[in-house]
Amino acid sequence: MTGLGEWGFNPLEDPTQDPFDIAKTAAFEIAVATGIGHHDIALTLGSGWGAVADLIGKTTEEIPADEITGFSSSGIPGHSGTIRSVILPNNKRALIIGARTHLYQGHGAQGFVRRVVHSVRTAAAAGATTMVLTHGAGGIRPAWQPGTAVLIKDHLNLTGTTPVEGPTFIDMTNIYTPRLRDIAKAVEPGLAEAVLAQVPGPQYETPAEVQMLRTLGADVVGMSVALEAMAAKQAGMDVLGLSLITNQAAGISPTPLSHREVLEAGAEAEPRISALLARILEKL
Repeated sequence: MTGLGEWGFNPLEDPTQDPFDIAKTAAFEIAVATGIGHHDIALTLGSGWGAVADLIGKTTEEIPADEITGFSSSGIPGHSGTIRSVILPNNKRALIIGARTHLYQGHGAQGFVRRVVHSVRTAAAAGATTMVLTHGAGGIRPAWQPGTAVLIKDHLNLTGTTPVEGPTFIDMTNIYTPRLRDIAKAVEPGLAEAVLAQVPGPQYETPAEVQMLRTLGADVVGMSVALEAMAAKQAGMDVLGLSLITNQAAGISPTPLSHREVLEAGAEAEPRISALLARILEKL
């Protein structure tokens, strides 16, 4: 393997390298490390969703993410920093990514976007045709209290960047696959749908910014998912997105925002939302 470590040079930041070739290398290394040459479904587990890894099936191998080319350990609280191969009750193989890279970790640099979506491209190279993206988000609708899980039906990409390079024109009309959303709503009929606004972060939004996002049509705001969903769509994958409301957004929340609040809300909701996602995965 070609582990890079947290501070090693990452080939994804070399503009002369093809990020899809690097993803193929990473997928090969995962196959060697896990003994599994093909995965059917991939999941990126964000804040509050970590327990899913222990609920959805039997883990046959777990490896540190930073041992795989292009990956790092994340270093963000709430992320395991590992990659797991799991066999589901329906005998499908799931690749669980617990090491998300956020755009703000590279200060929004264009070259860093490749690292943000590397996990998705690696999952596609590993054979996965379905990408499940989860995260913690701020709620803009006052009725959605912390601990509420919602489906993502669309997004506003407000990061100022894109993972799609060159004159590559991709239809984003149904980026979050309607068929998968229908499956989720059949499993949990009360599951609401939301428009996500992804912002660069890492600072939380001001009340004026939240009001702007509400006017634009956003229901939740977060610092991940949209760029990964775009990369998954480019790779031809079906995408299911789920947000956990970990706090109410600025101007709606009666208390100051903090990452500790996010982690606490995620930990409290984790068993319930993980069980929900486990039931959804049984139907995919």
